[in-house]
Amino acid sequence: MRRLILAALVALAVPLGAQAQAVELAGVKYEPQAELGGQKLVLNGAGIRYKAIFKVYTAGLYLKEKTGTPDGVFGMSGPKRLSIHMLREIDANELGKLFTKGMQDNATPEDFSKSIPGVMRIAEVFAAKKKMSAGEGFAVDFVPGTGTVISVNGKVQGEPIKEPEFFTTLMRIWLGKNPADGQLKDALLGIQAQGRSR
Repeated sequence: MRRLILAALVALAVPLGAQAQAVELAGVKYEPQAELGGQKLVLNGAGIRYKAIFKVYTAGLYLKEKTGTPDGVFGMSGPKRLSIHMLREIDANELGKLFTKGMQDNATPEDFSKSIPGVMRIAEVFAAKKKMSAGEGFAVDFVPGTGTVISVNGKVQGEPIKEPEFFTTLMRIWLGKNPADGQLKDALLGIQAQGRSR
């Protein structure tokens, strides 16, 4: 009996929000934690990218600690991960072009020019893939000292992108002043919850 009372008191002492939960979006589950570069990351937020009324993909942002602002994401040290899962088929070459446009729309000319080698690399990855089908996914990982690593369906694609500006420039597609989807931006920042926790 004493153990039950002690367990109940410990549970009450933990804030409700501190208990990490997985988030499910359109059948895609984002775990509350991930490991990258030997460090534990937490799910900062996750949401769905809509095009008109259609669900295109889900996205989840993992950081070493939670933040609710774009500057907090960009300025945070340590590894970071953006994980994307497709909900419908899309031409991969077209996806690469959309990413390039999204970076141009949200970066200064100077930052974009510094990121051109990375822009060309990610365009090559998607051009070689031909198409991304529903159920497939890719991740963009930033690992300090290594660079930006792109994985498609869990398989690393070529060498890391060394330019340190590239990851931030890429992230501005979703978190910049002209984001691809304003609701998705809020969801990735944990401002607006999408889906359900479990």
